[in-house]
Amino acid sequence: MKLAELLERLGGNLLHGSPEIDLAGVNAPDAANALDLVFAEDTAAAEQAHQCGAGAIVLKPGCGVSLTQEARMSVVEAPNPRLWFARAAKLLKAPEPHSGVHPAAVVGPDVEIGADVTIGAGAVVDCGAHIGRGSRIEAGAVIGRAVRIGENCLIHPRAVLYPGVTLGNRVVLHAGAVLGADGFGYVRDNSTGAYTQFPQQGTLVVEDDVEIGANSTIDRGALKETRIRRGVKIDNLVHIGHNCEIGEDVIIVAGTGISGSCTVGKGAVIAGQVGIGDHAHVGPGVILGGQAGVLSGKTVSNDGLKPGTVHWGTPARPLMQVLREMAVLSKLTKKRPGGKG
Repeated sequence: MKLAELLERLGGNLLHGSPEIDLAGVNAPDAANALDLVFAEDTAAAEQAHQCGAGAIVLKPGCGVSLTQEARMSVVEAPNPRLWFARAAKLLKAPEPHSGVHPAAVVGPDVEIGADVTIGAGAVVDCGAHIGRGSRIEAGAVIGRAVRIGENCLIHPRAVLYPGVTLGNRVVLHAGAVLGADGFGYVRDNSTGAYTQFPQQGTLVVEDDVEIGANSTIDRGALKETRIRRGVKIDNLVHIGHNCEIGEDVIIVAGTGISGSCTVGKGAVIAGQVGIGDHAHVGPGVILGGQAGVLSGKTVSNDGLKPGTVHWGTPARPLMQVLREMAVLSKLTKKRPGGKG
């Protein structure tokens, strides 16, 4: 792809060089060749990247002023070079060839398969499923009865979609992920101590442009639905319980567990190993630091706080408050000179 096409689709200002150069991919500066694009976010990185053999570099406005007269590569300015680089990488990546249905795949009756779909060896697609145009079902994946998969989705090996799950367009599901299993809901008989499962017959809906990491699990709703809204990015080894609603563009990092009937607002960031109790609410834009805990039924919000405030600890509260509390506790536990503390 020519640099001119990237500029047309992504914007940016060509500061130096030819827009007609061909680019085939992206790379790190120390491994780049003349067909690669690299990026730099400050002047020092730009100076270092200037010495590499890349065909083009994207950097912040002002970082490349000293490079332009002698630069061997084309220089593009963009307000967020990392984002420009990431978007360019997707455009430059060659699409996987579509190979149709592998002879070793098992496809049930009444399955609707769109154009340019690939179904790999050992994959199982149960009756009544729908797979949209351009989607890929890799080896060993299991697509349950009446599952609906949108266009240009990628289901990696050994992922499992239980019956009735719905995926939007451009969803990526990594290896070993399980969508739509029964939620952990039981009713106890106080006289005997025995547990009976509460009905787990709801649905799971995953909207467009969601990515779900390897070995992550998301349960179906009990009587209604669990919903993962557009643009959510979920890391590996995350669990989301039944009846949850995760808002648009939320980030959830590895090791996090979200109990049933929780809501997470748009744009929230949930760091690694966070624990959220049932019926809790995390507000829009909230940032929960690593290993934070939200107790059952509680709400964490940014009301009255500066944007970007980090919440930490258990129960989760603003980080500065936690640090003040820790400082006071430290003073209280120090021994007094000549005393026993």
